[in-house]
Amino acid sequence: MSDTTYTTPAETIAAAVEQLLGERARSITVARGEVTLVVAAGDYLDVMQTLRDAPQTRFEQLVDLCGMDYSTYGDGRWEGARFGVVVHLLSVSLNQRLRVRVFCPEDDFPVVASVNGLWNSASWYEREAFDLYGIVFEGHNDLRRILTDYGFIGHPFRKDFPLSGHVEMRYDAERQRVVYEPVTIEPREITPRVIREDNYGGLH
Repeated sequence: MSDTTYTTPAETIAAAVEQLLGERARSITVARGEVTLVVAAGDYLDVMQTLRDAPQTRFEQLVDLCGMDYSTYGDGRWEGARFGVVVHLLSVSLNQRLRVRVFCPEDDFPVVASVNGLWNSASWYEREAFDLYGIVFEGHNDLRRILTDYGFIGHPFRKDFPLSGHVEMRYDAERQRVVYEPVTIEPREITPRVIREDNYGGLH
């Protein structure tokens, strides 16, 4: 059995990223063998290009990008910006991964730069984050809804979006078209989480 390690240690990745970015890295943390980098919105695009092109990082692939709404994070104890974007990068040539997190400066109109020009795979992910969270990606060449209907009102993954939505849609046979109407669904009753005592039902 070979002792060869095929994955770059997280501490090694963190050190390389810190040396490369300097003050542009707001924070770099290592948890559960994963590296998370936090950057300011103003540095985001420049940092992402550096991470892609620098020989010590070479993150050739963007494998995931998603929006986040931190308004209820930590049971409401979160004091930072409400909206953020989390990106997962992969370097095939160096066999290493990195998570990058950037927060939108304004809660009322969340905007960050688009990285679609750096990685083509970002296009649909950014459209999804725009559709579901209302995060605008400045510089995206085709930013429009991707999962909801064009006439949909609101952004359904925001924490303050009602479970039943704002409107409902149905086909009207008389008018021979789809119509939008006020929601007629009764609000759901949410059952609170039950915390059972130790050894409940004889389980250990």
